[in-house]
Amino acid sequence: MQELLLNLFPGIGTFFSQTADIAIARIVLIILGFLLAYLGFQRTLEPLIMVPMGIGMMAVNAGMLFLADNGIGTMFLNALVSDPTELMTVLQVDFLQPIYTFTFSNGLIACLIFMGIGAQSEISFLLARPWKSIFIAIFAELGTFVALIVGYQFFGLSAGQAAAVASIGGADGPMVLFTSLQLAPEYFVPISIIAYLYLSLTYGGYPYLIKLFVPQKYRGIDMYVEVPEVSGKVKFIFIIVVCTILCLLLPVAAPLFLSFFIGMAVKEANILPYGKLLEETLEYLSVFFLGLLLGCLCDAETLLDPVVLKILVLGILALLFSAIGGLLSGWILYFATKKQFNPVVGIAGVSCVPTTAKLAQHAAMDADPLCMVMGVAMGANVSGVITSAIIAGTFVATIGFVG
Repeated sequence: MQELLLNLFPGIGTFFSQTADIAIARIVLIILGFLLAYLGFQRTLEPLIMVPMGIGMMAVNAGMLFLADNGIGTMFLNALVSDPTELMTVLQVDFLQPIYTFTFSNGLIACLIFMGIGAQSEISFLLARPWKSIFIAIFAELGTFVALIVGYQFFGLSAGQAAAVASIGGADGPMVLFTSLQLAPEYFVPISIIAYLYLSLTYGGYPYLIKLFVPQKYRGIDMYVEVPEVSGKVKFIFIIVVCTILCLLLPVAAPLFLSFFIGMAVKEANILPYGKLLEETLEYLSVFFLGLLLGCLCDAETLLDPVVLKILVLGILALLFSAIGGLLSGWILYFATKKQFNPVVGIAGVSCVPTTAKLAQHAAMDADPLCMVMGVAMGANVSGVITSAIIAGTFVATIGFVG
């Protein structure tokens, strides 16, 4: 019977030849992958990431086989290969390895996604209320600094590792990829996986935080504004000047600044072929392969490192306190403007574009179907992206002095 099973299902022997812990972990991850894909299908979690990620997670933990020297692996990719000769072999065998090596492990995919985000962003609302938007965005980075302190002081992580995990608090996936590659490449894979798992949870978890911190009667404060009449020339000049200044101040983060602002510049210059390329083709292609690769990186052996548990706790801590910080800023502005500011807008300072801005709008409409806060929320959202990029660049530029 055992011989028949091995002939019919060659991979089943691999499962039972491993240690019990790894075998159980693979089964758990297969179940988790199914759950993530299904919740994406149901729109409970972000489908663009969760459907390919969940299916990839299932496939990589089911498709185990014996490779050379009786080692265990897959034909998907090897995230840890570094020897040039071995890499050339892997590139020819593992079908996702070329995409991972040439776009994922060097941060290119993060930059491509940032170009698409820039092409989708509207700068007018930020220019209309710059100080309020910046104020919200700064408070919404609270989780980044809480996680940095906790990780370094209490969890025994190095300064670089703690800063890389803390970047999850900015709720900006490309930023997490970039920061972890620079500061903690040894934990790049688990940090990236956990970051995107948790970022998708903002889709389902943040609405409950909004309801907890902002009673219904305050969520219905209308903040409708017309799209500010800022000329295309002013917006274009602002974009390229700010891009240049930020690159000058934080050259280590220049690839992120360039990617984000060139997307915005293409939009404001009304270059339609480029806009369509960045906003539709490159953006969705990059997000698709990002989700698929993250799922295929969820190999049980990679995630059984004890440090992963610390990353899990710090990631959720970072996003929780960032949301609390953003909502706190909303309440401060509510009182500072004599009750003319809707506190739910504070959640949009968490720079998960445009998810958190949409969450603010949905929360407002639940309280009053005619309530509009989207314009103000988008200003805070765009400011959040810029703020998280500045903080990421600051971490990368200075962490060597304390790490």
